[in-house]
Amino acid sequence: MTAVISAVVSAAFVAFINKAVRVSGPSDHLATGSEEPDSSGAGIAPLGSEIDIDDVSGAEFVLETNSPVLQVAGSSKDYTQDELQNISVYEKCNEAVVNITTQVMGYNWFYEPVVTSSGSGSGSIIDKRGYVVTNVHVIENASTINISLADGTSYEGRVVGQDKECDIAVLKFDPPENVELKTISFGDSTSLKVGQKVIAIGNPFALERTMTTGIISGLGRPIQESDNVIIRDMIQTDAAINPGNSGGPLLDSQGRMIGINTIIYSASGSSSGVGFAIPASTARRVVNDLMRYGKVNRGVMQLSLIQNTARIASYAGYGVSTGMIVSRVARGSEAEKAGLKGGSKAVQYGRWNTTTIYLGGDVITKINGIAVAKLADYYSALEDKKPGDTVTVTVWREGKYVEIKVVLEAYNDGSSASTGKSI
Repeated sequence: MTAVISAVVSAAFVAFINKAVRVSGPSDHLATGSEEPDSSGAGIAPLGSEIDIDDVSGAEFVLETNSPVLQVAGSSKDYTQDELQNISVYEKCNEAVVNITTQVMGYNWFYEPVVTSSGSGSGSIIDKRGYVVTNVHVIENASTINISLADGTSYEGRVVGQDKECDIAVLKFDPPENVELKTISFGDSTSLKVGQKVIAIGNPFALERTMTTGIISGLGRPIQESDNVIIRDMIQTDAAINPGNSGGPLLDSQGRMIGINTIIYSASGSSSGVGFAIPASTARRVVNDLMRYGKVNRGVMQLSLIQNTARIASYAGYGVSTGMIVSRVARGSEAEKAGLKGGSKAVQYGRWNTTTIYLGGDVITKINGIAVAKLADYYSALEDKKPGDTVTVTVWREGKYVEIKVVLEAYNDGSSASTGKSI
């Protein structure tokens, strides 16, 4: 009797469940009150209802969620405004970014020419005739330069001019007459703000035309790139910059080049460090001279300089142990006319390859208020000066500081203009 009652109860329970929930095909819908089936035919129940159960034919199991999709105004493809801006800049500029590969030739033991090293970097097409701006260190000592475009074509490049003081080089390649190159224009780097969005496009690790984004995290940074080169007013950014990005453009949100990516400082050697770019204001001035003259028409002082040290200062009786010692001043030069004084006491310096230096003259400590502690500071202070410009030179002379106005002259190859040594 008990078994009969249990069977009846079980049958009644199963009937009740089958009435409440029925297994259906993809076109059926679980009715909940007066709700209509979803018009898309996907079988998604309204928010808060029971979950739909598909049959065993392999239809997708639909999850119940309460996270509505964020609707973006003015976007037909559900991109955010920031994403649309990134996409727009990339589509506008990526074809004007080139991949630069180089080879350096040397000789083996049998004096046969062989490839000793190769490198790669990035560059920006700035003129439809095939002019490209990049970094000097990307193409330095290269015997062959290849410039690859977005369409896969490759051309041999040649150096129009290069300026190590700013690490900027201009290359030229010859596109076919029926090819119209995409170009990137220079923007205004003088009105940049910390926090402003920036976009970098380049070829890191030979992955062509890669885009990264970030912000300007600092402005006006003086960065020493090599022993005798300090680049002033660099743009600091947290946008990822890796090996191969050098020479590529740093863009604003309108796709204008506000800087040339140059250096990354990283403790790990990865892109997790801090990146720096040469500002467009510097690049525009340098590129103009390189394209017109093949070099930068920079003003100089006709001097021979020696790096001051504590040992030399103690020997010569100087009251300062940094700065640049004026060893000699060119006769008839503007520096001599202004009153700069070279040394009069000849000293042999060095054990093996001795050098004659002259002590007792002026020690340059500032130029236009910029501290000059070493040769790189001296070059950096004169980097943006033209022939004919007047600078205020602060020197240590006979126990006191003296300011002297000096008119700069044009650099003349073979002269002793602004030569210096660190000893």
